[in-house]
Amino acid sequence: MTKRLTVLLLLTVLALSVGASTYNVRDFGAKGDGLTLDHAAINQAIEKACNNGGGRVVLPAGTYLCGSIRLKSNVELHLMAGARILAAPAAMKAYDKSEVFGGPEYQDGGHTYFHNSLIWAEGQQNISITGRGMIDGEGLTKHDTEKAGNVQGGSIGTGDKAIALKLCRNVTIRDITIFRGGHFAIIVTGCDIGTIDNVTIDTNRDGIDIDCCKYFTVSNTKVNTPSDDAIVLKSSYALKKPVLCEHVLITNCIVTGYKLGTFLDGTYVPEKVNWVCGRIKLGTESNGGYRNITISNCTCMWSSGLAFEEVDQGRMENIVVDNISMSHVHHYPIYITTGCRNRGPKERTDISSARDIYINNVVADDCDSLAGIIITGMAGTPIRNVSLSNIRIQYRGGGQKVATPYREQGTNYPEPRWAGPTPAYGLFARHVDGLHLRNVKFELMRPDERPDIILEDVVNEDIEH
Repeated sequence: MTKRLTVLLLLTVLALSVGASTYNVRDFGAKGDGLTLDHAAINQAIEKACNNGGGRVVLPAGTYLCGSIRLKSNVELHLMAGARILAAPAAMKAYDKSEVFGGPEYQDGGHTYFHNSLIWAEGQQNISITGRGMIDGEGLTKHDTEKAGNVQGGSIGTGDKAIALKLCRNVTIRDITIFRGGHFAIIVTGCDIGTIDNVTIDTNRDGIDIDCCKYFTVSNTKVNTPSDDAIVLKSSYALKKPVLCEHVLITNCIVTGYKLGTFLDGTYVPEKVNWVCGRIKLGTESNGGYRNITISNCTCMWSSGLAFEEVDQGRMENIVVDNISMSHVHHYPIYITTGCRNRGPKERTDISSARDIYINNVVADDCDSLAGIIITGMAGTPIRNVSLSNIRIQYRGGGQKVATPYREQGTNYPEPRWAGPTPAYGLFARHVDGLHLRNVKFELMRPDERPDIILEDVVNEDIEH
């Protein structure tokens, strides 16, 4: 009997301690009625949890109209099934003001300012956003994607991004759904050690941006982005210095380019070809570069292809891609380039470089006839050691011979759409030292007047089967 009482007492103490570390936002005044601004109550719960050493802040089922939510160290923001954080319209003036950057803005405003977001944190550690609930960014800013390549500097507006984390450590985002995420549904900049897992995103601009981060994993995640990039790694100048984005794994993910909302409602209506629809990408902001990146076991539908772009004086090296399936591919299946856009301090003398890129086991069907696989370095600074193996690409065909030389990347914005058709329908490579092709097959759905492969200024090529 004494042993049973002791066990019961211990269980009671454990239950009380667990309950003490859970904070229900309703207890802090949140209404969850979709009409009352609830972010102040949520912030009070977060502050209380943080001051008590950490804990879980819980949003029960309901719609929580919110401005800026400030996530703090050792706090898990948990959205229960049926809970929805609804971004307030800008007119309600519910968002925090943009912070002072205090330096030249070589990167666009979306990468510069974080505090003007729906959920944000800076300099925090052990933070989590979890649960089966939804973040709905109805009131967040929207932007003109056609001009996105030329946007630079300036605070874009109030309520810019759904989740914005800067200089944080030990980050977890798991199980949530994000609808209409604003400029970026998720952006993490200068963060170390993070996991984004089993997240579903259906958004109007970028899905996930991982910028100047290391030791990050994106897994089991579905991203529908009909108007911009889906999962993208960057290394901007947002930290006021070049910082590598390195040691990143993207695995078991699905990328699509359906019309906004049709991924979530299950109608799956393909978006017309935009300037870009979806894709997994490195770039364009690339001041620090990319190192030790692995992309594996991913499926892409109605999206642009894989893009690896180093154009801002960083280095891109040790990139491994394996087991990729793509259907209905816009513009190109695989794009690897370096250039000298050099968006950064003028006194910098570094030259963009790329080397050791291995792409294996890729199948793609119904690929746009605009461009084949593109691998373009710069004269005098070739891309070194690129290997393509076990690749099967089916192109739509119908292309005509290209009379004019294909443009050098140079200072141009690195988007094949604006470069025009490639001279070869299958693969065009220029300024490459070490190109290795094994078991690469191109198929045409209809005849194409262009040759299958063109190599210009390519040395140490090795082509087999």
